[in-house]
Amino acid sequence: MKNQFSIGEISKLHNIPVKTLRYYDEIGLFKPMKVDEKSRYRYYSTEQFEHLNTINYLKELGIPLKEIKEQFEQRDIDYFLTVLKKQQENTLQKIKELQQINHRFENRIKELEQSRNLDKIGVPFMKQLEARRVLRLKEPIRSTPELELSLRKLENISKRTASIFIGGVGVTISIQNIQKREFSEYNSIFLIVEEEEVSNDLVAVLAKGTYVCMYCNERRIEASAYYDRLFDFIQENGYTIIGDAIERTIIDDYISKNKEEFLSEIQIPVKPIE
Repeated sequence: MKNQFSIGEISKLHNIPVKTLRYYDEIGLFKPMKVDEKSRYRYYSTEQFEHLNTINYLKELGIPLKEIKEQFEQRDIDYFLTVLKKQQENTLQKIKELQQINHRFENRIKELEQSRNLDKIGVPFMKQLEARRVLRLKEPIRSTPELELSLRKLENISKRTASIFIGGVGVTISIQNIQKREFSEYNSIFLIVEEEEVSNDLVAVLAKGTYVCMYCNERRIEASAYYDRLFDFIQENGYTIIGDAIERTIIDDYISKNKEEFLSEIQIPVKPIE
């Protein structure tokens, strides 16, 4: 029975690129049974198959090649258990991160699907909102360039990336400016935090309570007329404003090229006048 295999045959038998087998040889992880002195061809035996299977098994578990090599050199059960437990912890952390990402997907998909069936665009309405945890950077923002720079600053300080916050960015207008009917300056920018465990000096809470809201067919709120309607609604229904106004873009030109599908929302916290 044949018990000598070329590197090409091993590559086909184990579905491993020849380049990878050569690299394993270079780093001393999986060396051939012998090397022809003249041709320098590498040859392997069936006795080495289990060695290669073990490498593949540990690689699929995500264990680095350096630690796999160390295990072969030590062949110590305590070391092997340590390696497995360490990788298990890494895997559990990755699972947690993927669950958080999936949660963001679910929220974003739900919001976009609901946005296609809205019948209250431009019309004020009441909404009860739960407390929302955010990463909030308080500083004056008076233009689109300043807004983009503030967002980059917030992401850098909080060590977050924009890719996970598409649809989760918002700005606020101070209650003082709202009362003076001045809408040209935001007083903060925030990122919605959807995972439970977040530790950061910028963590803040958008309070639970009653909000007067309005969906607007805009990429970004730029017309004070929207606020005029909201203020009329608040006054007519016997409420008073108790906090900063919140603005959030839901659909912009990066999501749809159809301006009729642009969507933003204003939320103003209120309470009944006593």
